[in-house]
Amino acid sequence: MPVIYILLAVLAIPVLLLLIAVLRTRKMPHKTTDYALSNQEDRMAAYALKLSQMVQIETVSERGNPQIDKFYSFHRLLERLYPTVFTVCERTEIDGNLLLKWRGKSAKKPIMLMAHMDVVEATGTWKYPPFSGTIADGKVWGRGSGDTKCSLMCYLQAVEEMLQEGYVPECDVYLASSCTEEIGGDGAPKIAAYLQQQGVHLYMLCDEGGSIVQDPVGGVSGHFAAVGIFEKGYGDLRFIARSNGGHSSTPGKNTPIPRLAKFICRVERRNPFTAKFAPAVSAMFTSLAPYASGFGLRLVLGNLWLFRPLLCKLMPAISSQAAAMLRTTIAFTMQSGSAGYNVLPQTASVCANLRFIPHQANENSVRLITRLAARYGLETEVVAQTPPSAALNLEGDAFALVRQTIASVFPGVGIMPYVVTGGTDARFYGDVCDNCVRFSPVCYGPEQLKGMHGLDENIEIGTLPGAVDYYKAIVRGQAVR
Repeated sequence: MPVIYILLAVLAIPVLLLLIAVLRTRKMPHKTTDYALSNQEDRMAAYALKLSQMVQIETVSERGNPQIDKFYSFHRLLERLYPTVFTVCERTEIDGNLLLKWRGKSAKKPIMLMAHMDVVEATGTWKYPPFSGTIADGKVWGRGSGDTKCSLMCYLQAVEEMLQEGYVPECDVYLASSCTEEIGGDGAPKIAAYLQQQGVHLYMLCDEGGSIVQDPVGGVSGHFAAVGIFEKGYGDLRFIARSNGGHSSTPGKNTPIPRLAKFICRVERRNPFTAKFAPAVSAMFTSLAPYASGFGLRLVLGNLWLFRPLLCKLMPAISSQAAAMLRTTIAFTMQSGSAGYNVLPQTASVCANLRFIPHQANENSVRLITRLAARYGLETEVVAQTPPSAALNLEGDAFALVRQTIASVFPGVGIMPYVVTGGTDARFYGDVCDNCVRFSPVCYGPEQLKGMHGLDENIEIGTLPGAVDYYKAIVRGQAVR
């Protein structure tokens, strides 16, 4: 075959593929979401009042300072708010952590609903005092209102109402709440260990991690239920530069702090970790494609088989949140040097937090960054690490149940798989649970997301009735598994 024909064939292949992608996109139905907060005023008011009381008890968790008594005070409040739950369910308390067992018709394939009771500190100037639980402007304000006492209130309320109706679940239902989630403590591991000792293996658990979000990426508008499929791993590393020190009046070249600075600049300028689309990420963007506002975006998101390499390169410029789902991330968070302005440090260090992606998990990522740091004369110390979690099977019964429940309780909401880039208690249950679902059935708009771990945390009271109904539907859904 003449060379000219070979060249023409090579050039024609991308055009042909693009044409196929265009034709596929033209056939794609354009969808919109249709979601509105509840207008059931009686339920909204009753639920908001309960959540307000829960916020009013300060349950800040601190490393090295357990203060377990305040969590037991919180338990006593829950007893008053949910008397039927605490009368019927078997209660186990483990160092301030709470586990309730609602016996079902069968002990096979039990499920667990969970949300943590501890919160982060609340510094700064707030619109309303952070532990006032103020109900105003259609919201409950205060630390923990969104993260995650709202979910805790909603599933306890769901069980309270079902018990009052005389409902008996098909399987055992566990209700768990740790008091150390915000510090990555041993609360959830203790509950998981207790379940293992009792011979309990969960079919499914429902924790935080995803939620109903607005406008998930640029060009895609509306409300979407982001269901967390897996959780990235966690690592704390320290990079150390050493020298003989000396007086700052006669500095040499490549003293510790400049070496650290060069290393940081290199990592910031050119990310050393490999970007790759996991099946969950591909499924996420594919599910968003029909909702994209423009044809171009629908073309790209709906044809990842063609545009995946391009998206891997462009994603950091499009969305930092989405980019974090594609690779291991590293964030430099703390640094130290000498104690004096005029003293060159003998030892200087910078600390970093890594979130490991499964395709380049702990050992691989640590080895890569250690080699890079060595080029700048730095030592690497691994302070702490946990691996990525196992992924929820997108073709499995548990995900199907969650999808069906969301569609039933929140009709018109888009549904998308989601990679959890932060940390949750669910990661500690891998050995005692087959299906870890990371989804809180509440709506977090931009204001709510900004307030988490920040100022003026709040939750809209109109989201609470739907969340209660979701937990009821999950429990009832076990009957048709």
